[in-house]
Amino acid sequence: MSMDFISLEDIRRARKRIEGKVVETPTVPSPSLSRLAGVPVYLKLEHRQTTGSFKLRGASNAIASLSADEKSRGVTAASTGNHGRGLAHAAKLEGMRAVICMSKLVPENKLSEIRNLGAEVRIIGNSQDDAQEEVDRLVAEDGLIMLPPFDHPAIVAGQGTVGLEIMEAVPDAATVLVPLSGGGLAAGIAAAVKALNPDVRVIGISMARGAAMKASLDAGRPVLVEELPTLADSLGGGVGLDNQLTFAMCRDLLDEVILLSEDEIAAGIRHAYEQEREIIEGGGAVGIAALLAGRIRTDGPVVALLSGRNIDMGLHRSIICGDWAASGEQAA
Repeated sequence: MSMDFISLEDIRRARKRIEGKVVETPTVPSPSLSRLAGVPVYLKLEHRQTTGSFKLRGASNAIASLSADEKSRGVTAASTGNHGRGLAHAAKLEGMRAVICMSKLVPENKLSEIRNLGAEVRIIGNSQDDAQEEVDRLVAEDGLIMLPPFDHPAIVAGQGTVGLEIMEAVPDAATVLVPLSGGGLAAGIAAAVKALNPDVRVIGISMARGAAMKASLDAGRPVLVEELPTLADSLGGGVGLDNQLTFAMCRDLLDEVILLSEDEIAAGIRHAYEQEREIIEGGGAVGIAALLAGRIRTDGPVVALLSGRNIDMGLHRSIICGDWAASGEQAA
């Protein structure tokens, strides 16, 4: 490997650091998906995390890793919603200031939840990169500590705790399906899973509309990708042209990356609701969606991570009721 990656010991230390601050979420069998796939399929219900997504793990670990002086200065980050909510929650527990910068593409329900936690919200431009410029200004001018959504050792280690729980729940897992965006979750889980069993296949799954990590992996380096409206809005955003960690980890640790259409993602959301009785957002539904679309080939048990539930409920109803149709306007 080309650099010092996050180690299994880093992830185990993160687990101790965030104990009592996050929920150890259930891993349950899915009879319907098992019948479809012809192998046991399990769902890791991380959408039941306190803030509705896995992001609380990395945020809690990163904040717990700060010095007293750094905590007194406050934290800031760019976010498509879930990281901002996790960071706001973790900062509130510590009595810290948090400023979350987001683009106009972030759904209103995610903005309001972050405000409800007491964080400052700033809407900047039309992309994660635009929001990041405001973060950089806050760091330079106000002295805030930047805790980015994915490309940070403590964030990756915190997300990797999901991988520890998956392997404890399903020790004979053959394939793990992970939503893929900037790569913090996928890198952390892959690091944990591969350290415990190198033979497990870890597959990153994203949307066809604006998958920055897939484009970067194909190019062999981080590249800019236009952000587009998508049901998987939490998987939007770039990987950062100066990416220090997650690009290389995803390149070296992921076995495959699969991209899904908006209709396939919608089918995953519907299946989760109708068959699993779970409400999940588009980014959290991609593992189920890939199984439904017949995109996963495996001869052993599969674990699909349901990573978040923070979907606009009006949009969810329209998908469940069949009123939603994929288009540039309705995909947001």
